[in-house]
Amino acid sequence: MPDPCLVIACGALAREIQHLKTLNAWHHMTLQCLDAALHNTPAKIPALLASKIKLAESRYQKIFIAYGDCGTQGKIDELIEAHPHISRLPGPHCFAAFAGKTLFEQMNLQDPGIFWLTDFLVRHFDTMVVESLGLNQHPELLPLYFGHYSTAVYLSQEQDEQLLDRAKQAAKRLNLNFQHRAVGYQPLEQPLAWVAA
Repeated sequence: MPDPCLVIACGALAREIQHLKTLNAWHHMTLQCLDAALHNTPAKIPALLASKIKLAESRYQKIFIAYGDCGTQGKIDELIEAHPHISRLPGPHCFAAFAGKTLFEQMNLQDPGIFWLTDFLVRHFDTMVVESLGLNQHPELLPLYFGHYSTAVYLSQEQDEQLLDRAKQAAKRLNLNFQHRAVGYQPLEQPLAWVAA
């Protein structure tokens, strides 16, 4: 059995990582999550990751940070530079990991005004988007927050018609065009395989 490893993840990825952990029988992998709401205050993410790493690094041969840069302006990379046994998700945020590098870059070139949705964001759209931005109490702020977006792209991990309908409703609520890409779990599985090996 491989050495014990740790994944410190954004709570928005917990369900998907747990699915991959079970699917691949990664019994030696421990998953710890930070609150997904930290994406509204990304400056707090590096310090919280640092404290988790400090508590765990003597117990694990490998640690994987299941975050992209996520608006931290390179601070996550600075944090892990001194630790060769620590890696993170590639790309600017988790949407790049869900889509895969090639698709993500192609779509951003075609339409730089994409608002990305995942299964998690669709499930928690009201809490993570509407309420956290105050749109439930101040709908007049919608153009301020979403006026520079043109399209909501739903990167689905699961084939679920109810989630697809909810994603379409979310796009409509934000006055955005809608696209769906069924990406599955494989693009996210690839970087996780490093820590699981």
